[in-house]
Amino acid sequence: MTIRTPEPASGTAVDTTTQTGPQPVHDADRHPGQIAGRAMAVVQSPSLRLALRRLATAIPVLWGVTALTFVVLNVLPGNAAQQLLGAEATPEQVRQLTVELGLDRPLVTRYWDWLSGVLTGDLGRSLASGQPVTEIFAERLPVTLELAVYALGISLILTMPVALLATRRPGGLVDRVSMAVSMAGLSIANYVLALLLVIVFAVYIPLFPAIGYVPLEENILENIWSLTLPAVAIGFPLFCFYTRLLRGDILDQMQEDYVVTARAKGISPFQVLTRHALRNSLFGLLTIVGLNLGNLLGGTVISEQIFALPGIGQELIQSINNRDVIVVQAIVLFMATATVLVNLLTDILYAILDPRIRYGQRIA
Repeated sequence: MTIRTPEPASGTAVDTTTQTGPQPVHDADRHPGQIAGRAMAVVQSPSLRLALRRLATAIPVLWGVTALTFVVLNVLPGNAAQQLLGAEATPEQVRQLTVELGLDRPLVTRYWDWLSGVLTGDLGRSLASGQPVTEIFAERLPVTLELAVYALGISLILTMPVALLATRRPGGLVDRVSMAVSMAGLSIANYVLALLLVIVFAVYIPLFPAIGYVPLEENILENIWSLTLPAVAIGFPLFCFYTRLLRGDILDQMQEDYVVTARAKGISPFQVLTRHALRNSLFGLLTIVGLNLGNLLGGTVISEQIFALPGIGQELIQSINNRDVIVVQAIVLFMATATVLVNLLTDILYAILDPRIRYGQRIA
């Protein structure tokens, strides 16, 4: 916008251009106090303090898990040399292989060597095959992660609609059937359910393969098909548990004052159920899903062994049988670390999604 203004001294008009609108502010133009204030706000945020406290407590937990596992594996009768050579090996052969594998060294020395290697990013080599543990993880971890995500997806996809239908008419037919199915699913062990699924859906009704795994990059549909039975064996008990939990929480929410107010405003019962009660009940479900990660990973160990899936769980069982301490330690460390990190993420998400939650702050 151009404005002609008279100049008092000479009486002539001069064209001056006045630029309107907000000007961009560069980092260099900001006041140092503003930058310092933002940095202090990040440092003093409750979520960051929560994460630091959880990580500080996770370090001794992870150390204790690995130390206890190392001691238990070395207390068991036999060692890797005896398991690898078999029962027909002579004592001299066992002794020679024990020295070659370094199993004759003191227990503390071997644990310290393994721990110092982990701290530098070296997980060691398998005592049985000599393969680096990182290569074993690269080959087998994708199978376990895919199975775990598939099973968790099945459980959550089924949980919410079933819980909503059950709470829409408490005590009705859907509610009673869902509770009966949930009780049955919680009463059956994972390995028993897996065997029943194989007998019914792979033998009598041959819809799914009983064993085997098709990689994802070869055929997507066959990959999903090969993981369906093991994923159902893991996800169905979780679905039963989550459904009972979510149903009870929704029924409790339906008695709260805000639900009564929503009903008084003329909101339909289904909208009250989905937009109000379900939304607040999902916080409790989120917490339980995070805490149940250990059960989910434990289920993959059993299912991979039954359905012959080349995942971390199958490798864990084989390594325990072979007394392969290095591989077992690495897998246990991975599972413990994953559980700690998911629980930490759950706590942070809980604090972010629900502003009323402020960990470590005292309510006045």
